[in-house]
Amino acid sequence: MSTTTLMMIKPDAVENGHIGNILEKVTTSGFRIKALKLTQLTRSDAEAFYDVHKERPFFGELVSFMTRGPIVAAILEKENAVSDFRTLIGATNPAEAAAGTIRKLYATSMGENAVHGSDSNENAALEAAFHFSGREQF
Repeated sequence: MSTTTLMMIKPDAVENGHIGNILEKVTTSGFRIKALKLTQLTRSDAEAFYDVHKERPFFGELVSFMTRGPIVAAILEKENAVSDFRTLIGATNPAEAAAGTIRKLYATSMGENAVHGSDSNENAALEAAFHFSGREQF
């Protein structure tokens, strides 16, 4: 059974021209794109999206980073989408990410790690609804 996950290509990867390479890696790994857009988070958007981290010391830095430039948001579909995408993107710290993963290839640091991927099916649904209306999902 197919499930979905949310991907965000973060400002660092957008700034460094990696959108096409990341999308190619995603699609050649068997994911189907159900929704896709280039957008920019406002401060309140980023604070709401990352609300789960609001008490963590890196929250302010994360919000500043995620609002500094455009992102690409996408809903991806595949069997076991959440776990397969998290395997594809690799460890949060690119120095620890497996060879060939998106973060190993395109991230520059733990803070600027190129992509976001949902961590559960429940969060994938919430995150998808945050970025896309029903009529934007195919």
